[in-house]
Amino acid sequence: MKANLTIRLDSSVFNSAKRIAKKRGTTMSLMASAYIQDLTEEEQEVNKEDLPPITRSLSGSLAGSDLSVKDYKLYLERKYL
Repeated sequence: MKANLTIRLDSSVFNSAKRIAKKRGTTMSLMASAYIQDLTEEEQEVNKEDLPPITRSLSGSLAGSDLSVKDYKLYLERKYL
């Protein structure tokens, strides 16, 4: 289900956002929705301080890597089969 949201922006912010949306081939509504979704997902993530020390030290160690779930499955197949 979708709901409507009305926001008020300074005209310069509005114009900049409109240009960015056009450049990205999307709409301001979709950009705002994606931004808010990212914010809510960040809030739901586990707080690093709540993790055990070993897990905390490894957290984020693969950030920016190009590894995928497929790569991991392939690794496990080679290791155990």
